[in-house]
Amino acid sequence: MAKLKPWEVSDELWALIEPLLPQRQRRFRHPGRKRLDDRLALQGILFVLHTGIAWEHLPQELGYGSGMTCWRRLAEWNKAGVWQRLHEVLLDRLRAADALDFSRAAVDSSQIRALKGGRRPARPRSIEDGPAASTT
Repeated sequence: MAKLKPWEVSDELWALIEPLLPQRQRRFRHPGRKRLDDRLALQGILFVLHTGIAWEHLPQELGYGSGMTCWRRLAEWNKAGVWQRLHEVLLDRLRAADALDFSRAAVDSSQIRALKGGRRPARPRSIEDGPAASTT
């Protein structure tokens, strides 16, 4: 079996991701251009995130659609909460397999409540006498 590149989605991973994605029905009367396959769009997103290239430089030869299509799909899925649900699904699977290792995890947080709003900065002092001239 050939080793997958980091941005290629395996069948096993796709089986977890696909049910989380929102389904869009094509319009009957004016269907427009056929939507890019979700798996290809995901691989395009992962390619851009893995390589760090700009969205508009996503090579068309890879077959992942345009960078703008992948960027829009990323935003659409983010708005639909796909990434949060995927994170939860993957964590559940790792917990079930007892594959989470928190021995090297670090949590650092500092929160101090500002009672009564904290200090206010002083008003800037004017260098002229009287109010400033109107600019409108």
